[in-house]
Amino acid sequence: MTVQGGFGQGSGVFRRKPIEQIGEEKTGLTRTLGLWQLTAIGVGGIIGAGIFSLAGAVANQTAGPAVLISFLLAGIASAAAAFSYAEFAGLIPRAGSAYTYGYAVLGEIVGWFIGWDLLLEYTAIVAVVAIGISGYFNELLSLLGIDLPVWMLGAPGTEGDGVAAGSYKVNLFAVLLCLLIAFVLNQGMKNAARFETTLVYLKVAVVLLVIVVGAFHIDTDNYNPFFPFGLSGAFTGAATVFFAVFGYDAMSTAAEESKDSQRHMPKAIIYSLAVSMVLYVLACLVLTGMVNYRDVDSESAFTSAFVDIGLPALGIVISVGAVLGITTVLFTFLMGAARVGYSMSRDGLLPGWFAKTHPVKHVPTRITWVLGVASALIAGFLPIAEAAELTNIGILLAFVVVCVAVIVLRYKQPDLPRTFKTPGMPVVPVIGVVFSLWLITFLAPETWLRFGVWFAIGLVVYFGYGRRRSVLNRQD
Repeated sequence: MTVQGGFGQGSGVFRRKPIEQIGEEKTGLTRTLGLWQLTAIGVGGIIGAGIFSLAGAVANQTAGPAVLISFLLAGIASAAAAFSYAEFAGLIPRAGSAYTYGYAVLGEIVGWFIGWDLLLEYTAIVAVVAIGISGYFNELLSLLGIDLPVWMLGAPGTEGDGVAAGSYKVNLFAVLLCLLIAFVLNQGMKNAARFETTLVYLKVAVVLLVIVVGAFHIDTDNYNPFFPFGLSGAFTGAATVFFAVFGYDAMSTAAEESKDSQRHMPKAIIYSLAVSMVLYVLACLVLTGMVNYRDVDSESAFTSAFVDIGLPALGIVISVGAVLGITTVLFTFLMGAARVGYSMSRDGLLPGWFAKTHPVKHVPTRITWVLGVASALIAGFLPIAEAAELTNIGILLAFVVVCVAVIVLRYKQPDLPRTFKTPGMPVVPVIGVVFSLWLITFLAPETWLRFGVWFAIGLVVYFGYGRRRSVLNRQD
């Protein structure tokens, strides 16, 4: 591939990784993933707590039946970024996703901070989801009459029924779950993808079961009023559920493990978002039709809804499906974190030790275990609210970078061979930028504080190590 249009490497911290160099990089990864496996990984990362808990919370507290409008708005905004990711995925079929795209178009310092942020964000998402699954699992065991020792049920400082704060010592199930996912990922991408695809099929089957059975118990009176909190409630709900409509970004980090990445990756990004949005909208329509929004359970909406209409057995099935289904989110984001770390290490911005791949399984086992243990520690010893504060801002900034970069590259190098082109250029990516920046304004001050601390640590690591050791610097 020949770089055209005079888009040079730049210099200093803004030196850019030439796109033709990215295409010629040696890799220790193996291309084993087909289109539908990639799509399943994307669906696995998108559909999770969004359906099984977040939809109920937003319907009850923010939007009412208009929660489906919230998901549609969030889906449209997410699609603006998804199209940008799809264009880059077809153009630069390498691991790293937003980190790699930012490095190639906007410079090393931009790529570094996006990669640095995503390492924290993806790892924290794994921990948050593991804590959430642990809650579902403990509730399911209680329904079956099984009570576990209190010391393994939550992080220090969390409370339980009749138990004082501080009595819980560790969220053991969440810890073990994070380590299990790291173990599965290290068995080779082919085997790991089979595991993920099987769980995604089970999850989609449970969601379809909810939709089909629930459709027979819809009372259209529950849709009136449709906007009980006004249009503003639907927009506020969109800001909340936006974090349930990405995941394709983490999936795109597996580009080097796709059999035909330039063709399959853009399709998988679009397909996974489209499938997920259809299921989200139908599930919301059924939920708010079965139960008046005032009575929707904010934590286990569908389980409670089916119990209320006299189908408790189906409620248990949904709980099992939620535990299994949300597990796929862990897989997608831990895989994404490991591939970002692998790419940064291969580029010299982190120690090369992390970029070593297993000689037989051809996966980056070292960085996967490091991040798996890190997510386990967060999940085991931080309450879910504190762990959740580590997420969101980095992913939104990644969306901004990718949307800006796709505009810059389209005008700087319009003749590059693209297998997919973002439609409505530059309006669509600008929508992605504006919506992401708008959502950032909703983040709590504590999130900004933690981001600032992580940003400062990143500055020290980059100028103390990455800038001097980067492959581009050594080539210069």
